[in-house]
Order: sequence, then structure tokens, then C-alpha cells
Amino acid sequence: MGMYKYMRDLWKQPKKNLGENYKQMLILWRKQPVTLRVERPTRIDRARSLGYKAKQGFLVIRQRVGRGGRMRSKMGRRRPKTSRRTKIVNKSYQWIAEERAVKRYSNCEVMNSYWVGQDGKNYWFEVILLDKNHPNIQRDPILKKLVGQTSRVHRGLTSAARKTRGLRNKGKGAEQIRKKD
Repeated sequence: MGMYKYMRDLWKQPKKNLGENYKQMLILWRKQPVTLRVERPTRIDRARSLGYKAKQGFLVIRQRVGRGGRMRSKMGRRRPKTSRRTKIVNKSYQWIAEERAVKRYSNCEVMNSYWVGQDGKNYWFEVILLDKNHPNIQRDPILKKLVGQTSRVHRGLTSAARKTRGLRNKGKGAEQIRKKD
């Protein structure tokens, strides 16, 4: 077994396997800004499996998302009977993290993202971004095609968004997964 296999096993139960280090890491992350560019991925095994390469043009952003009910925003002055505010927005935390990261780095496209931690109040995801105009990205035909899909995350084309939308399952029996509320 290679190094990445052992790293993957550690991250399956981080509280148990990483112990105090994991706790200290979360305490440090709470004090840091909501959107933070990190030099290298926290989970290199996961990042590499999702397509990350240690070369120019790739950015890794650690994004914090608050946990809790994600209701629609409050209405204005008059609230008609038909408008309901209690409907929960049907998006995963990971998809929201990707949207917020790309909002901050508008010259980039989301390649993928992965979970790195959570506590009682927050989730943390690392989002892999590609710089649209970087020569390394423009030379690679696969990455160039990814970058060519403008605003992928807002159109629900990233992996996390496709999972939330129920597009991972096809065929008979998958109708209810994609059912609109």
C-alpha cells in the first residue's frame, strides 16, 4: 500500500486518528478568515484524487460555511399568505462553499472540492480552483475545456452540485431523487 492509502484511512475518522492535532487545527481555523487561500492541500490524497496538481494555475481555498438551517431570506414589508419562509434551500454545504469561494476569486473556475473538518458551528471545505488565464491551464486540453465552461458552480455542473441535484443516479428508481419540491 502507498502513502496515500494510509492518509485516506486516517481521514476516515479524524477525531479518533488525528486526536488533539485535529482539535487544535479546528481552533486555529476558527480564528482565520472565512475564505483563505492555503499554500498546499490539507488532504493531499483527496486533492490528488480529484485532479489537483502541484503546479502554477491551481489554487486551493479553505472555505468556512456556517451550519444550521438554511432558510430563504426574509421577505420585505408586506408578506402575502402564499409566501413561505420556512422552505429550506435545497443546496448542500459543499455546493455553497464552492459558490462562495468562486465569488471571492472571480477569475477562477471550480474544479472540485472536498471536506476537511467540522465542529458544532462550522463546516470547512477545500475548493480546488483553476486560474482561467494561466498558460499552464490553457496548454492542457482537459483543463482548458473545464475552464471554458463559464460559471460552472452557479449552473450546478460541479461534482457536489450534481450530487445535490440527484444526477449521480440514472434509470428506473431515480425519479424521486430528482423530484422538485
